[in-house]
Amino acid sequence: MSAPTDVRPDRGSAGRERGGLRVAVQKFGTALSNMVLPNMAAFIAWGLITALFIEVGWITLIGENVFGYTGGYGLVEQLGGWGAGDVENGGTGGIVGPMITYLLPLLIGYTGGRMLYDDNLRGGVVGAIATMGAITGAGVPMFLGAMVMGPLGGWSMKKLDALWADRIRPGFEMLVNNFSAGIWGMLLAIVGFVAAGPFVEAFSNAAGNVVRFLVDNSLLPLTSILVEPAKVLFLNNAINHGIFTPLGTTEAARDGQSILFLIEANPGPGLGLLLAFAVFGTGLARASAPGAALIQFVGGIHEIYFPYVLMKPRLILAVIAGGMTGVATNLVFGSGLRAPAAPGSIIAVLIQSPVGSLVGVVLSVVLSALVTFVLAAVLLRVGKDDDDGDLAGATGRMEEMKGRRSSVAGALTGGGVVTATRPIDSIVFACDAGMGSSAMGASVLRRKIRDAGYADVTVVNKAISSLRDDADLVVTHRDLTDRARQRTPSALHVSVEDFMASPRYDEVVALVGESRSAAQPAEPAPSAAVPAAAQPAGGLLAVESVVLEGRASSKAEAISEAGALLVASGAVPSAYVEAMHEREQSVSTHMGSGLAIPHGTNEAKGLISRTAISFVRYPQGLDWDGKDTEFVIGVAGAGDDHLQVLSRVAEVFLDESQVARLREARTPQEVQSVLGQA
Repeated sequence: MSAPTDVRPDRGSAGRERGGLRVAVQKFGTALSNMVLPNMAAFIAWGLITALFIEVGWITLIGENVFGYTGGYGLVEQLGGWGAGDVENGGTGGIVGPMITYLLPLLIGYTGGRMLYDDNLRGGVVGAIATMGAITGAGVPMFLGAMVMGPLGGWSMKKLDALWADRIRPGFEMLVNNFSAGIWGMLLAIVGFVAAGPFVEAFSNAAGNVVRFLVDNSLLPLTSILVEPAKVLFLNNAINHGIFTPLGTTEAARDGQSILFLIEANPGPGLGLLLAFAVFGTGLARASAPGAALIQFVGGIHEIYFPYVLMKPRLILAVIAGGMTGVATNLVFGSGLRAPAAPGSIIAVLIQSPVGSLVGVVLSVVLSALVTFVLAAVLLRVGKDDDDGDLAGATGRMEEMKGRRSSVAGALTGGGVVTATRPIDSIVFACDAGMGSSAMGASVLRRKIRDAGYADVTVVNKAISSLRDDADLVVTHRDLTDRARQRTPSALHVSVEDFMASPRYDEVVALVGESRSAAQPAEPAPSAAVPAAAQPAGGLLAVESVVLEGRASSKAEAISEAGALLVASGAVPSAYVEAMHEREQSVSTHMGSGLAIPHGTNEAKGLISRTAISFVRYPQGLDWDGKDTEFVIGVAGAGDDHLQVLSRVAEVFLDESQVARLREARTPQEVQSVLGQA
């Protein structure tokens, strides 16, 4: 049975701060790259059109140098925007000019606006309108301006819509929505034209001057000292598509190519590293390296070599040296790419290489691979040992930094993070106290397991302290996985962060299916895992314990407010509220979907005189460790009778219509009704 690879040890407050900073940088970088990546096909199309049709493109060069053709090119000139169609001569610029000036920035602005408005089309449209103002207000391609104005348009439109949500008279929705978006888009376009365009143009020019300074002084290879370690920390997309792609595209529009497209995307260092493992590695690392090299070099998926570096951190020196060699080679030969190579495959690199840059580009890849190979070979020989266990753990660390499971990296360790070697019949969702977070998570997972047709698989929730080594699979918050693994060493372990909507639940369902592929789904078996028939929640949730307008402005105040309602109901003494705060310090009780369920520690169960819950709604929203929170349900569970209500709460918050009812409830009785009918 394979060990879990997504376990994160307790690093203390300093480690959490560093992790928080890394996560914040990753989120920002991901936001930038997420505006570019969905539109990468448009960048590639523009790059291909540029490579084929501009005056020094493939068609004219082949025609002149291979066939000796010296006549006019007609349609090629028109498409490429050279000759009579040149923009400077009053032409339209063919396809090349308008695409880079208008199409690409507008696509980025639309994507950014839609992204910041929860994938709402209105956010995308307003983002595109705002971006158009920045485009027309500047004299350079507005990629950076699009990354500012697009998200600003979507985010601000979302805030404006919230001001009059549910206040529009029936029949006037379309009128209000269209005119509000149009008026606000107009205002943002004016702002973009007057302020954002000139500002971003100045910033873009300054950044370009920095790049040119580095190039002129042969200092650009030094960027690899930052780029290569950042790639391994999964900031590669943030750097490449958030920084190099906008700057490189502007440079390519001016000079016909840009070296910036090859600083991060060069597949040479990764190839050299993996070849070194294939020759000088041992165990699983050596066996998996050839296949990984093919995926990395031809497929362009660079992330597959990250675990090898994480396994032996000293190897970062090899990829840095290889990266610097590649950049230096391109500097010497004056080579670059016409457009981004995405993915970073050798095929994409060659396609985007201008004819005059082919020699330099090919040498930059070959030499960077060679330098990395030689240095990695030396470093591997210095510390030659068995890599089997390390590679699996390093793959897990990579996936933790990435924030999700990597289907490609699964090839390194035999196909995935967790592999079942026996049928999975019992699943335990464990948390610190076993009465709040685990109950909610178990309810959501149980529903997914049941809907998939595996009704005979039991899903129960327990406190970690009560775990026994008899479960097939254990699900925990990632901060608790180490503890759970100590008590259940023979079980499979899966770590989650979002209890309500974790993508790992679907992976668990798939894992159950894989482990039981030869068995037919059995009839539902009676167990404690299946909730009994729904009973009204009023017995546990008193009318007096429902607050529709919470007064708290922080997480700590919200816990105290929910706890005070439990104390007022007579279910717990005031000391239990202190235990709720103590419980929150170990692992967050935020469930996702705008819900938090603070509760006491396992040791505080003795303080509970009777089971009860409280409900507090915060219409204005509440910050819970960086997560938006609208509902807080305090829990005091003496036995197991509160689990039915928590199971019902989980189903409520998976149903948008039920959440809407809670949001619109005007009386405590309406809240009781929703929770009792879930």
